[in-house]
Amino acid sequence: MTLSYQQQLQAKVERITEQFKSFQVPQLEVFDSPEQHFRMRAEFRIWHTDDDMFYAMFERDAQSQEKQVVRVDTFPIATQSINDLMPRLLDALKQTKCLHHRLFEVDFLASTHGEMLVSLIYHRKLDEQWETEAKKLAQTLNIKIIGRSRGQKLVLSDDFVLEQFTVDGHVFTYKQIENGFTQPNAVVCQKMLQWACDVVGNDNHHLLELYCGNGNFTLPLATKFKRVLATELAKSSVYTAQWNIQKNNIQNIEIARLAAEEFTQAYQGEREFRRLQEANIDMQSYNFDTVFVDPPRAGIDDDTLKLLQGFNRIIYISCNPDTLEQNLQTLCKTHKVTRFALFDQFPHTHHVESGILLEKI
Repeated sequence: MTLSYQQQLQAKVERITEQFKSFQVPQLEVFDSPEQHFRMRAEFRIWHTDDDMFYAMFERDAQSQEKQVVRVDTFPIATQSINDLMPRLLDALKQTKCLHHRLFEVDFLASTHGEMLVSLIYHRKLDEQWETEAKKLAQTLNIKIIGRSRGQKLVLSDDFVLEQFTVDGHVFTYKQIENGFTQPNAVVCQKMLQWACDVVGNDNHHLLELYCGNGNFTLPLATKFKRVLATELAKSSVYTAQWNIQKNNIQNIEIARLAAEEFTQAYQGEREFRRLQEANIDMQSYNFDTVFVDPPRAGIDDDTLKLLQGFNRIIYISCNPDTLEQNLQTLCKTHKVTRFALFDQFPHTHHVESGILLEKI
């Protein structure tokens, strides 16, 4: 029997409540998602037959464990704009041989405000004829197109879309680049940003953020603190975060290109980093009171956990309840959980995104 969305969400609530009850957490705050058309990204293989081509995904056969091709004509979890574009794009590709010949994959990246970036990925080298026809297609469909093949990336206009989120009445604009990490569920993402700002309140101290990515949380949180130091290792994410800071005319954020482990070494004076000197960042000038972390699925390493224990407040966004539970074994020796939220970023899956505020005991 297929459960309704609300039944699925309730099952997640019960599972997470049970998993974390030993930490004496407060009542779980639950942020739901639209049941359909919530996903801003979609990736499909293109399956070719003798006389046709179609979008495809794969599922594993329960008995043989072999992958089976599944034709995809509509994709209800994707935003309506992706669903509207899918058949129009496919029909246009079919009509022009140089656009569909050895086409392997199509990726969509949409924004809530109507921008669309499509990546066409091929098993052949792209030439001037492809570029000419792809430009015509982009103009006809009013989309941005990138062509990819092995060793090739042809950007016809931009390699990004612009997204906007409103938090506390402020509108923040974000550059979201192709193949860069972004939250796939825009509705829930905005709820997460608002929750993070709500639990902070207004603080006269300084904020440290680890794993800042493209500055998704950094921008709205900066309105709550005098100064923010955010860290991120990936060059592309650092570049995008800096672009977003400038675009939104925010003056109180500095970005340090450091991994969380490297920041710990630098902050404790164990190691000097030229990257900090080149960016003219003086860590000693900060008066940190709060730290915000949004780590990868593997959670936080032991040295960084020890560092976090020195802060009065920790805001922890987690994409993996199991590593969050492991990390809380350490953090709850010095802190207590005072806010606990579930964000249903991925409806119709077992996945759960969580938010926790920890305050020093």
